[in-house]
Amino acid sequence: MKIKESGENYLETILVLHNRNGLVRSIDIANELDYTKASISRAMGILKKEGYITMEENGEINLTETGHEKATQIYERHKLITEYLVKALQIEEEIAVADACRIEHVISQESFRQIKKWVERNPK
Repeated sequence: MKIKESGENYLETILVLHNRNGLVRSIDIANELDYTKASISRAMGILKKEGYITMEENGEINLTETGHEKATQIYERHKLITEYLVKALQIEEEIAVADACRIEHVISQESFRQIKKWVERNPK
């Protein structure tokens, strides 16, 4: 099932917050993205309905297996594209991170594969 860019951003944020803090709640996502709690609540409802997350009674948000797969895929794209922009193109890291966040959602599989190959061949 295809999700929109905003949904991918939420999944990636949940993964990052979970890795950082262990526990993820709507307020954590709202604070991280600087969105309103109402926006997060609406988005979490959609992600839950689509099977990407579960929400516990205590408010904890967890990625399902499908959600974790998708979030990991998005996060890998983000990290590798950032690394490519910094190393290959000499883009400042702050700009590279912001650009990678936009590029990760629209890049073709073929282009991403080539970027990944370049990064793997140029580890330093």
